[in-house]
Amino acid sequence: MYTTLESCLIDLERHGHLIRIREEVDPELEMSAIHLRVFEAGGPALLFENVKGSPYRAVSNLFGTIERSKFMFRQTWDSTQNVIALRNDPMKALKNPFRHVGAATSAIKALPLKRGSSMSGFKEIKITDLPLIKHWPMDGGAFVTLPQVYTEDPDKAGIMKANLGMYRVQLTGNDYTANEEIGLHYQIHRGIGIHQHKANRKGEPLKVSIFIGGPPAHTLSAVMPLPEGLSELLFAGLLSGRRFRYGYDADGFCISHDADFVITGEIHPDDTKPEGPFGDHLGYYSLIHPFPLMRVRKVYAKHNAIWPFTVVGRPPQEDTAFGELIHQLTGGAVKQEVPGVKEVHAVDAAGVHPLLLAIGSERYTPYTKIKQPAELLTIANRILGTGQLSLAKYLFIAAEEEQPISTHHVSEFFSYILERIDLKRDIHFQTNTTIDTLDYSGSGLNQGSKVVFAACGDKKRSLCMEAPEQLQALRNFDNPRLVLPGVVALEGPAFSSYADAAQQLDELTNAVHMRGDMPGCPLIILCDDSNFLSESIDNFLWATFTRSNPSHDIYGVNSGYSYKHWGCDNVIIDARTKPHHAPPLILDQAVEQRIDRLFANSGSLSGVL
Repeated sequence: MYTTLESCLIDLERHGHLIRIREEVDPELEMSAIHLRVFEAGGPALLFENVKGSPYRAVSNLFGTIERSKFMFRQTWDSTQNVIALRNDPMKALKNPFRHVGAATSAIKALPLKRGSSMSGFKEIKITDLPLIKHWPMDGGAFVTLPQVYTEDPDKAGIMKANLGMYRVQLTGNDYTANEEIGLHYQIHRGIGIHQHKANRKGEPLKVSIFIGGPPAHTLSAVMPLPEGLSELLFAGLLSGRRFRYGYDADGFCISHDADFVITGEIHPDDTKPEGPFGDHLGYYSLIHPFPLMRVRKVYAKHNAIWPFTVVGRPPQEDTAFGELIHQLTGGAVKQEVPGVKEVHAVDAAGVHPLLLAIGSERYTPYTKIKQPAELLTIANRILGTGQLSLAKYLFIAAEEEQPISTHHVSEFFSYILERIDLKRDIHFQTNTTIDTLDYSGSGLNQGSKVVFAACGDKKRSLCMEAPEQLQALRNFDNPRLVLPGVVALEGPAFSSYADAAQQLDELTNAVHMRGDMPGCPLIILCDDSNFLSESIDNFLWATFTRSNPSHDIYGVNSGYSYKHWGCDNVIIDARTKPHHAPPLILDQAVEQRIDRLFANSGSLSGVL
């Protein structure tokens, strides 16, 4: 059990999970480039002991592998799982109260502990004293990537009704006044957004405390999608094996006595400034948009404080381990929340939110021989209306029947769906709806569409194992490449406008239709580079589902409507890069060359790769 971030790092180093970097490293791009290189190699956590321009050390890659993450929580993992399971299914406690008394005791011992208003462990500093880490060349400034952003409900003050979330915090750049203003990036459906909405209605500023550091359990608690009513602060105590210690400063802001750094301030109604751009977890830049402005009141740091950070970019990245931890801790939660669902997989390689794979039940008409999705569609709507799952664009859902299937075997799952789906009947769109703020494939910020591909019953077709003849030597479309069984990538001309795209796709679908039926190829991906897209399944998932908006970019061979329902013989997803898309993340080669010194024979990271 760790009482501080430093005690965790000492333990990791003792067990070979951490390396100290002695050389001075520039927080302008160098630290993030080092992190990315070490993460990709499956390397250790990194303690930067000499950060240029700051008196404070920094650590990254703490959660870089699932093995290291679980190692940090090895003493509290089982008890935390037991409490979450009990919260998901309270009937367990009624059926066997003595078996679950340990979980109840763990929860009681994890209640937050108020320690008064003493600030003796902290000193007051400025924003410009912090390690101001810029991650990608086009980033708008320095950002906090692992914050614990704390707000209380304006209608129900107190820590047990508070929200602890991980939202992007911009420290420098743009139009922010240095040391006085910072930016917060979050979506209104998140806890802090609800608190701000309530404060705005009252015409009051919302008090915000940003905790950085402390035991790693506190960082993880800020990203946990916990069951309704289970406090993030209680979870932090459970997973750290030690009650969350807090108090309030003289200005009335909550202070985590366990954090390494605390930034306090206020968000005033309708007070925004441009935030971004910033490299994000979809592998592109999120662009500049107005987001809430936080007016800084105080910045605190502990003696010998350590600044934790990560780098987000095209997955997989360190936040992939976050997702796996969350799945292992709360894997049963979605089953409780969505009756009939057996499994939901937010696909990391596709940027998490763009693509969901799910397994559900199909029990509505067990007496019929001919099966079609029915209960699956009810489940699909429940999934797309649940928490962060509601940000998804594509949902592929199947009913598990005689053949066992898993959404985590992505290639096999796609084959299972494509072998069984009726493309005239089983594709269902939701248009003019909300998608992830960071997804620029839609028609505007937060605006896009969703589509459900549902399948059940017997196998309807055998999938092609090579590009069909009908896709060879087409005018303006070439280089067909097999991606997966039944999935073929096809290169097209550069995208210019949707009007031109509609004409191009009319020509393509008509040409393919004239060449004869192609049942073994139910899915065609129109792209800029079919060699790249077919090179790996990760390339297919990333390029296809981050670069398309279902309502605008799905076409079909022999397509048409029947009572307002769209269907086709072969689906075409236009995954070409569009002019309104955000630019992809590209490393700075000069920086890459500069950091080579750390991996040379005399460098701190010699032998790590």
